[in-house]
Amino acid sequence: MKILISGSTGFIGSALIPFLTTGGHSVSRLLRTKSGLSENDVFWDPAKGEIETSKLEGYGEVVHLSGENVAGRWTSVKKREIENSRVNSTNFICKTIAKLKKKPKVLVCASAIGFYGDRDDEILTEESDFGTGFLAEVAKRWEAATDSASEAGIRVVNLRFGVVLSPKGGALEKMLLPFRLGLGGKMGSGDQYISWISIEDAIVAIYHSMNNESIEGPLNVVSPDPVTNLDFTKILGKVLNRPTIFSIPSFLLKSIFGEMADETLLSSTRVEPSKLLSTGYEFQYPDLENALRHLLGKQE
Repeated sequence: MKILISGSTGFIGSALIPFLTTGGHSVSRLLRTKSGLSENDVFWDPAKGEIETSKLEGYGEVVHLSGENVAGRWTSVKKREIENSRVNSTNFICKTIAKLKKKPKVLVCASAIGFYGDRDDEILTEESDFGTGFLAEVAKRWEAATDSASEAGIRVVNLRFGVVLSPKGGALEKMLLPFRLGLGGKMGSGDQYISWISIEDAIVAIYHSMNNESIEGPLNVVSPDPVTNLDFTKILGKVLNRPTIFSIPSFLLKSIFGEMADETLLSSTRVEPSKLLSTGYEFQYPDLENALRHLLGKQE
């Protein structure tokens, strides 16, 4: 395959590229800086509406992973960056590839299970309605921004990522130091569900969606084993052989992170990977303890 990837420097993109190139595929990167561009890379600046359109012809697959990190306190500026980096960049790339003479066969575009909002213990599939809150609204608009690609006849897959586990980035990387120091503990009540997936399964699921022509529209990229925050805490402590006696109260999280705490750390989203399972995807690490042991090199 001849593949174009945005967000290649993120921890998902940086894991996806060697997976694809090792498999013999040709990969080019969409980059926002002109310095260090290789011959195969493509410059773009979605904020300014700039892209090297002439270099875009002939790609069979486009993977769009760009997006501002949601971690941190959500000021009005931060929220605008989160939304613009997702909605505007997606709208720009989709309208651009829709006008190409030789359009890609598939666009695989990042989204998130934040689409569903805080849903307690309700079991959520790709057929579930979107929820309420800032992240749900952003995800809805993010996915709608791919409409121009769909209307041009390009197969579009909206990857609704759960918490992607990797010691090299994301939530797990931030948790490791306090847990290794014996300071790990549940957040709030601990009853909120975490829908997670190992970085290996996330990468292979992306590849699966690129190759399986029956997959279109939303795709929940999560393991079949969602767990509560309390269970996640206990399992990570067990894997690291550290106590997890501490608890971070909700009011403290809200005072530090504000709205972000309500919509991420304390939000409950219990998601099933219905489409992945129905299209024959076999998880490498469906069980949380085994996934963490593999990722952290802590085999029993």
